[in-house]
Amino acid sequence: MRILIVEDDELIASFLEKGLKQAGFAVDSVTCAEDGLGMILSTFYDVAIIDLMLPQMDGLTLIENIRRKNNHTPVLILSAKRSVDDRITGLQKGGDDYITKPFSFSELLARMQALIRRAGMKPFATTELEVADLTMNLMTRKVI
Repeated sequence: MRILIVEDDELIASFLEKGLKQAGFAVDSVTCAEDGLGMILSTFYDVAIIDLMLPQMDGLTLIENIRRKNNHTPVLILSAKRSVDDRITGLQKGGDDYITKPFSFSELLARMQALIRRAGMKPFATTELEVADLTMNLMTRKVI
């Protein structure tokens, strides 16, 4: 499964990318909304993780542009904006879930899996690849 991270804080982006890759996801990461918009409109993503406070174009404008293009990729907003009004606005503008910084990586992963489940996709944790008599569990990385 493929994840897009749009986060301008290099430390947070690196932490997310490393954790998601270790969990078996393919990850693309960009630092600005313009690049994020180009990526999400040209590549299929199972989930996009979008920060709200980005340079030039903010994350809410990015999400609105994504939705205007009729793109239904599940969006998990990851933001330092913590107020109830900020969370409501994020969800009303097209976000599917909202998590505040600082955050627990395990909670973020669980919320991503819930978004994937709601979108009707098979959750990654149960995904296995099979070719002839070879089976690989992508979560446990066991090959039989």
